[in-house]
Amino acid sequence: MRETRQRMEVLGALEGGEALPAQDLHGRLRARGSKIGLATVYRTLHLLEGEGAIDVLREDPTEARYRRCSPVHHHHLVCESCGTVVEIPECDVDEWADKVGRAHGFQVRAHRAEIIGLCARCAKKQLKRAR
Repeated sequence: MRETRQRMEVLGALEGGEALPAQDLHGRLRARGSKIGLATVYRTLHLLEGEGAIDVLREDPTEARYRRCSPVHHHHLVCESCGTVVEIPECDVDEWADKVGRAHGFQVRAHRAEIIGLCARCAKKQLKRAR
């Protein structure tokens, strides 16, 4: 990957592991004094995703959130309340994905898994509210 100023700015803004929508990331960069445009942020995120430098999390089809990720194959636990993301390095999905792919005539080349739910802190808050 070529190290351009824009790529380094975007990666730097994603350092904390937080998953951010592109517009929030753009706002964070602008607040730091960057002159990067929103279209450049989107292009850079697309390039970084293609390089495997960032993950794209989609909780719904209309909003993608981006985060810096581990370069090794992994999956995610995503809290639907606070947005916390936990990387899960273990992968037990390979056999299942191949079996389902074969059953439908697909040759599986890759897979991603996002498990959506509540983190311990949000589950505890929800339980308190229910009482």
